[in-house]
Amino acid sequence: MSEELVSFFKVLSDANRLKIIGLLAQQPYSVEELAALLNLRASTVSHHLSKLAKIGLVSARADSYYNVYQLDEKALEEKSRSLFSQERLAASVADVDADAYDRKVINDYTRRDGSLKTIPAQRKKLEAILRYVVKAFKVGKRYSEKQVNEILSGYHEDTATLRRELVGSGLMKREGGGGEYWREG
Repeated sequence: MSEELVSFFKVLSDANRLKIIGLLAQQPYSVEELAALLNLRASTVSHHLSKLAKIGLVSARADSYYNVYQLDEKALEEKSRSLFSQERLAASVADVDADAYDRKVINDYTRRDGSLKTIPAQRKKLEAILRYVVKAFKVGKRYSEKQVNEILSGYHEDTATLRRELVGSGLMKREGGGGEYWREG
């Protein structure tokens, strides 16, 4: 699936091909007309047109001695709809390790015993650390503030900041001021 997307972008990665598409979006042209407009040789324009035809964006029709090329707008719309669908784009990153960033941040900010060297100031890094810390809490189990502080003290002495950030980020819920805390699934 992603091979088709890569092929599509490879064909469109040439400035002259994009110009050809732009011109054909306005009206049909022959190879000779496109060559004159773009200051290119006819053979070069034919080469570009064949690449565009191969991915289904242009088509030709005979008009006396010339082939007249036109942009297939329906094919362009269909290509963009199918190639850029949510499922297609998600599939293109299926082999990417989504947890690699978190692992790197955790490795950078933790000691061998798992405690934090410091609490990151940068939001993205802090979120990675919070996802790491919240794993110390069982899903659905209710904890008193004292129990939460005891668990968090194993990570860092500033338990208030960690507790506030866990709740603020939505990783943990809190009932009332100083009431029970829990991790939702």
